[in-house]
Amino acid sequence: MDRATSSYQALFHRRWGHLRRDPVRALAWLLDAPDLLDAAAPEWTGRIATLGPVAPEVADWLARLDQDPTRLEAALGGKTYTRLGLYAEKLMAFYFAEQGRLVRHGLQVRAARNDTVGEFDFLLEHGPDALAHIEFATKFYLLNGDGANEFDALVGPNLADSLGRKMRKVFEHQLALGDHPAAQALLPLPVTQAQALVKGWLFYPSGTWPTMQGIAASHCRGFWCPLDEFDAIPGDEFLILPKLQWLAPLRADPSTQTMDRPHLASTLTAQFDTSSTPVLVATIRRRDGVIEEFERGFIVPNDWRTRAAQLRMVKSNRTH
Repeated sequence: MDRATSSYQALFHRRWGHLRRDPVRALAWLLDAPDLLDAAAPEWTGRIATLGPVAPEVADWLARLDQDPTRLEAALGGKTYTRLGLYAEKLMAFYFAEQGRLVRHGLQVRAARNDTVGEFDFLLEHGPDALAHIEFATKFYLLNGDGANEFDALVGPNLADSLGRKMRKVFEHQLALGDHPAAQALLPLPVTQAQALVKGWLFYPSGTWPTMQGIAASHCRGFWCPLDEFDAIPGDEFLILPKLQWLAPLRADPSTQTMDRPHLASTLTAQFDTSSTPVLVATIRRRDGVIEEFERGFIVPNDWRTRAAQLRMVKSNRTH
């Protein structure tokens, strides 16, 4: 199938191309994007939440919100967000509140004044006399090698995290928070369901991807490559995606300054001289008077793969 018609980006543009405001588009992506994890896979033992298809009334609500974002802007507080996870969490809190389901957001639990046990991302109504605890995450991982655990081979661009490490923390600590005595003293109702809601994108070498048990087959995906392999990546026009635009596929005004391949390569070369942080790049096309993201991928420093392997070896040695 032609990649231009089969990519998630193409599907998103067809369904949500009428939305113009970045926060509304980001919220639409959070609600509409395929789950990152397969909720039915035995690995997750029923502890993965899913939102399901966007209902027509929610799609209409998003369209109205795009026309008049006053309530959303008030919920976001007019601040400039630097943490993508916090921005996504604020958007989801707004959605749950607007749907009349939110009981508490960001409820911290302390065993003592200086002893924080954890925090409930979302407590939602779950029947008349119970709560659902939703642990929420938006994650971006690059597949690097296979490793002893394939989820540990999905690593964050800065090499500080992996899908395996994240889910172990979620299952072993965060989803158990409702059972802690200090939490029970704060809860207005008992937590009878605790699940993780995980959205995100996975990135694969050269844009090819294996089937992975536990990963939703329809998940959002892209490519990654070292800078010295960038010439093999298709495309004529590119944009570097700022972090707050990592969620929804990009839509930009046609006057936006784009980069051709030599310009992007020289920009990244200069950036990697002083920083080891990978850069998320969108391949773009012009359609109907707007710029649309066609594909996305991380360009990483040429030594990134080596550093990832060294870090994996260190962590492996620590466990033995």
